Amino acid sequence: MSTDKTFGALITRLIDKTDLTRDEAREAFTVILNDNTTAMQQGAFLAALRAKGETEAEVAGAWEAIFDLDTVKVTPDTGMPVVENSGTGMDSYKTFNISTAAAIVAAAAGVPMARHGARAITSVCGTVDMAEALGVDVACDADLVARSIKDAGIGLFNGMSPTIHPMALGRILSQIHFGSTLNIAASLANPAMPRFGIRGVYAREMIDPVVRVMKAIGYQQALVFHGAVDGTNKGMDEASVCGTTWCAQLGEDGTVDTFRLQPSELGLADHNPADLAPEKDLARESRRFVALIRGQENGTSTRRQALELNTALILKVAGKVDTIPTGMALAGATIDSGNAYATLENWVTTQNRQPEEGLARLRRLQNAIN
Repeated sequence: MSTDKTFGALITRLIDKTDLTRDEAREAFTVILNDNTTAMQQGAFLAALRAKGETEAEVAGAWEAIFDLDTVKVTPDTGMPVVENSGTGMDSYKTFNISTAAAIVAAAAGVPMARHGARAITSVCGTVDMAEALGVDVACDADLVARSIKDAGIGLFNGMSPTIHPMALGRILSQIHFGSTLNIAASLANPAMPRFGIRGVYAREMIDPVVRVMKAIGYQQALVFHGAVDGTNKGMDEASVCGTTWCAQLGEDGTVDTFRLQPSELGLADHNPADLAPEKDLARESRRFVALIRGQENGTSTRRQALELNTALILKVAGKVDTIPTGMALAGATIDSGNAYATLENWVTTQNRQPEEGLARLRRLQNAIN
């Protein structure tokens, strides 16, 4: 598949709603990563695939090309399985960066977190944007991230950095401002290749394909979900405290079970989704984020309960707790004890080539909310 005409024929098939095989998808993404067709055709391919709707085979093929050709590999020395959590983005209801907050609290509760994220494409602040605002070094190499996972319990691989994906991923992601298959496939190309994963998706119909992709690429346990906002047609790539959360869980035996979570059944109040919206300014949002991690949000607030719920799902998949309510209680205790904020400080200083500068940035945020 070396000619523009051949690649163009694939785009035509996608426009005609014809699915690609895993091998065809892998070959197409290999062409894109190698920059062997025009930028216009690369964008057209991504848009046509997204418009058609990605299949399990197409996402797996895309992941295979990205992981094999354009991902630095590391193995954090944690002595126990590492866990990842992320959201795909592209969701219709934008929340604050719940997944980053939940990863910090889960790490403080003893779960090694190997995160892999990008800057915002369709949201106000992406995973990398928030980590950078907190003081984390998001331009460091993969070995420093692996050391942070070992020593601080959490690390973030920047999916747009050439130190993590040296061939092309950053080039592609920096030039598009719409959601694409890369939101799923590229986010799964985690340099630490965790076997335990939590993933929020942008639409309910993506739950089953994504959990099956995770099974196909080697995950041992995974939980994929989409949160609804009751009374609307909107949803989020997080577990919801404002409506039903639809879930699919991959077990160690390879089976996939589907279920749903209702806030009322978990003892949660009926929350206003507007309370989950991020601030329009990253500086204000990062201050609110730090206040939340420090336990300065009321325990029944929408943000606090969303954080506890999403942390509980990590803790359950990691085997730290047996039930979601128990996980929520552990998450709350971890925040209130100060351990979550201590973990954030440790992360900022450990994943950093200039730890004093990173810690100073975090302290400025802390001082601004006192």
